[in-house]
Amino acid sequence: MQVKANRKTMSKNKFLYPVIVLATLISCAEQYSETYNIQGSSSVSVLDGSKLYLKALMNDELKNIDSCEVVHGSFGFTGKMDSTHIALLSISDNVPPLLVIEKGDILVKIDRMGHKVTGTPLNEQLYDYLDKLMQLDNQRAELGHKQIQMMLEGMDEQTIAQRLSVEDQLLLGQIDSLETRFILDNQDNVLGPCAFQLLTSGYQYPVLTPQIEEIMGKATDKFRKDHYVSVYYSKAKEILARMRGEIDDEPAVAAAPAEGGKQP
Repeated sequence: MQVKANRKTMSKNKFLYPVIVLATLISCAEQYSETYNIQGSSSVSVLDGSKLYLKALMNDELKNIDSCEVVHGSFGFTGKMDSTHIALLSISDNVPPLLVIEKGDILVKIDRMGHKVTGTPLNEQLYDYLDKLMQLDNQRAELGHKQIQMMLEGMDEQTIAQRLSVEDQLLLGQIDSLETRFILDNQDNVLGPCAFQLLTSGYQYPVLTPQIEEIMGKATDKFRKDHYVSVYYSKAKEILARMRGEIDDEPAVAAAPAEGGKQP
């Protein structure tokens, strides 16, 4: 038995700032000591003078790695690291960019349309992936406008519903395929667990969808042992067992997701 989840229309924020969930995540690659250099620019004037905090989870706590101020639209961080980290750049009350702290020159660009991180291999891969997801999400959002146009053209509601349903299912299939492929292609670096967490963070409680079962069925031991992945998968199997009546004691209360999460 599998739990089938209905995916709601996803917003840009869904991909770029699952802060509550990411506060439980850290993934490390091979141990080494390298220098990272983060250079940022902002065209948002209200950010001038704002304090920025570079944060990553260490020893189960979200810690500030460094801080700086935005001065005339510019900011930067430089430091040493002994592993690759998924991190957040906390910007006052604004949406915090998600980034990978890795060796090299990392470029962060912030404007009123959002933000983008480039310059190093993993950050390039991450934001290329997020951009593709956003494009597909925007195509789904456009179906609402298409529905109105079809109604104005005099098409009957049943025909409209059938056509748009087919288009929506095709787009959902493309999204699922993109997510699955990206996670499996990056399952042994920090991007795989991060993308898995982004995928699952919208559910009200851990569920086993066909997509998640496919990912876990093809996962490496390293991916399965990631803290978030292992906890999520264990809890999802436990919940499924309770639903089947295989466990008789009282069900555990799952942690609530971020607002606007997926409905299983």
